[in-house]
Amino acid sequence: MSTTTCIPLASLSPVLQFFRRMHLYIGFFAGPFIFFAALTGTLYILTPQIENLMYKDVLTAKPEGEMAPLSMQISVARAFKGDNAKIYAVRPAHNAVSTTRVMFSNDHEGPSTSHAVFVDPYTLRVKGQLPVYGTSGILPFRIWLDQLHSGMLLGSFGRIYSELAASWLWVAALGGVALWVATKKARPSKSSARGPRSLTRGAHTSLGLLLLSGMLFVSVTGLTWSQWAGDNISRLRSEMNWMTPQVNTHVIKDTASHSVDHSHGHEGHEMMPAGLQLAPHCHIEVNKPDADWGKALLAARLAGIDAENLELRQPVEEGRTWVITELGRRWPTQADVVALNPQDFSVIDRVNFDNFPLMAKLTRWGVDAHMGILFGLPNQLILIFFGSGLCIMTVLGYRMWWLRKPVAAINSPVTSLYHCWLDLSLYWKTGFLITSCLLGYMMPVMGGSLLIFAAFDVVCWRLKSMKARKRFKD
Repeated sequence: MSTTTCIPLASLSPVLQFFRRMHLYIGFFAGPFIFFAALTGTLYILTPQIENLMYKDVLTAKPEGEMAPLSMQISVARAFKGDNAKIYAVRPAHNAVSTTRVMFSNDHEGPSTSHAVFVDPYTLRVKGQLPVYGTSGILPFRIWLDQLHSGMLLGSFGRIYSELAASWLWVAALGGVALWVATKKARPSKSSARGPRSLTRGAHTSLGLLLLSGMLFVSVTGLTWSQWAGDNISRLRSEMNWMTPQVNTHVIKDTASHSVDHSHGHEGHEMMPAGLQLAPHCHIEVNKPDADWGKALLAARLAGIDAENLELRQPVEEGRTWVITELGRRWPTQADVVALNPQDFSVIDRVNFDNFPLMAKLTRWGVDAHMGILFGLPNQLILIFFGSGLCIMTVLGYRMWWLRKPVAAINSPVTSLYHCWLDLSLYWKTGFLITSCLLGYMMPVMGGSLLIFAAFDVVCWRLKSMKARKRFKD
């Protein structure tokens, strides 16, 4: 958000000169990545309604009498995929007009992707099959847009771009505000500033101030998904005990039901749902065709798992539990998890969202708001406005640069970042170096790109200096 383009560089303090030049570099080099992230993110926010229309035949069912037992629906999906197919999870129909989603492991499309068979719970007809991705269960169209937004369809290598955009966005936003405040008195009055450059600067500034909180929010939440900075954030959360509590999935041998330590937000229950007893210590066959899906669902409901959207996972091996998870990501959030003993369906452990640490709750809400699902349609509209505004602001920033680029100033070595750095006091140089090292450690992509900025500027400074000396000799 550069707002000082009408103020001569020499009239600014060395600190402001340096930060203005740094802001220009961030906008010039990181701007395209910020623009692309904002554009693709805005398109992604539009996809839930589009996806529901595109896959309407697969996702919906027509109510015809009573729903068939869940185990029968799963048997139909298993017969469709073959007995050797391994069920990853099951998401029962969440309302009267939705299909049941039986998800099978798919080793060929990555660890977060499974293959879902959609079953009509009334007619037991397979409506179709589609790949689904992640805990949100997005379908092919949104998977493609998600991968475009996060990595330009280039896999892990492409994720550098989105981390670069998220790393510099908050710096550009805060730096722009700081420059606007610091140079407010030095700017010409509105009555004398009516040229294209001033109008562009005014629009750029107004949008920047309006979108400031949004830029900070999407930058921070985007970094939690990033490859390198995200790993550092996860380690920090772990050290500060800010991680999302995990349910215990191990069955204690020779114990029908087990109460766990409540100190981590888990709650154990001794009560066994009536009518669900099985033979004690029975052998648990993983991925067995007649797994007791219906009993697991009923036990979870009796244990207080009441969200419409649920995901059931059967024991992955001997000595493990059933895991039933609430998928209610809208406000109020429903994200409780319960683990059930496969021998008698008693509650081994549970994690309630109400007992999450505050930072874990904020992380959950931040991620859901970033995706546009926390508050439903209002959340989508806000993000669409923000994404569109950020794209426009980026374009205006480039237009500002284009309108103000006199050849003499560009070729002058005193306009370089290196020259501005030399003018800084030792105090500011030390502070900048320490801050840069800390941020570079936490956000390696930012650190690496900062070195590239500096190297580029030094090369340009030397070339400009050589040209200036040559002109002086001539």
